[in-house]
Amino acid sequence: MSSVFQDAISTLLAPIGDLLKDPSISEVMINGPFDIFIERKGLVYRVPNKFPDDESLMASMRAVAQSVGRVIDSDNPRLDARLPDGSRIAVVIPPMAKAGVTVAIRKFSEEKLGLKDLINFGSLSPDGARFLDCCMYMGKNTLVSGGTGSGKTTMLNVLGGRMPKTQRLLIIEDAAELQIKAEHVVQFETRKPNKERGIKEVTIRDLMESALRLRPDRIIVGEVRGPEALDLLNAMGTGHEGSMGTVHANSPVDACTRLETLCLMGETKIPPDAIRKMVGSALQLIVQCSRYHDGGRRTSHISEVLGVDEHGRYVVRDIFRWVQTGKDENGKFIGEMVPTGYVPTFFEEFVANKLPFPRANFKPPEWALPMLKKAS
Repeated sequence: MSSVFQDAISTLLAPIGDLLKDPSISEVMINGPFDIFIERKGLVYRVPNKFPDDESLMASMRAVAQSVGRVIDSDNPRLDARLPDGSRIAVVIPPMAKAGVTVAIRKFSEEKLGLKDLINFGSLSPDGARFLDCCMYMGKNTLVSGGTGSGKTTMLNVLGGRMPKTQRLLIIEDAAELQIKAEHVVQFETRKPNKERGIKEVTIRDLMESALRLRPDRIIVGEVRGPEALDLLNAMGTGHEGSMGTVHANSPVDACTRLETLCLMGETKIPPDAIRKMVGSALQLIVQCSRYHDGGRRTSHISEVLGVDEHGRYVVRDIFRWVQTGKDENGKFIGEMVPTGYVPTFFEEFVANKLPFPRANFKPPEWALPMLKKAS
């Protein structure tokens, strides 16, 4: 992006400049020029910042659109783009947006986290982190599932950084957000069409086709939300072990169903039953990220996918679960990620490769047994 555009955007977004610079703020939400909210530590608060009027807010959004070769107007009332610092911005303008120009800015974090950070934040237990580390080393096909703002991108960043240094990783995203620390990483980004400039669209499916010809060891699709789900499953089942993606879903079983639904969105003529079996056989691990009512983001489940049963239902077994035990004086949930007692079917691979994860680590603590039984 040229410095002219960067300067223009910085000037036009000056009313929220302090919010964009504040590292404690993860998202800025604008509902018209005078109604602005932020997300801090998972909770939403109103702030006094305001734009002078509708026109100035609209002018800032036009500058953002122009900087990425796009147009936002009555014929193109929606925009998804990135700011100069990498933050993701989504915009809807009137008349679709009744409150005025509506904007959400998901801020770009320069801080690169690791498994130890997730343990310190209380998102993972030490045993849960070590287990995921072993799974990444062994190349288990993994789906990171969760709702909006639950920490899926952070988890994918952390897990992608734990792959062996001798492997080549190809990342495909709609908007480049992942910051995976690895030895050999290639990143692809889709392109939106622009009829006025004669620019053709390049989709995730297009990039998946190219990626498979570029000698990847593993492929990551930043967010699976269309028929590219079928391409990811094919990659997982054809020698690209350890491939990953994220989906929007509220539980591990829902994640499987969601992936199945996405596969059927395209023009595929594969029967639903066959798709279901593909999902059940290609996926091995689901990491469920959740945002709780206290604002905390935690890994609620680490689960193994065992295929489908005779009734066509997904068979998913929880290996670790987060269990709440109480609430402190500040309203924060107290809890811990504990093993459920289930030993994954691939545990013998850990043993054969002498990975430092003993079978005893799957035994749940006595205090958690009633809660685990109730949850199941």
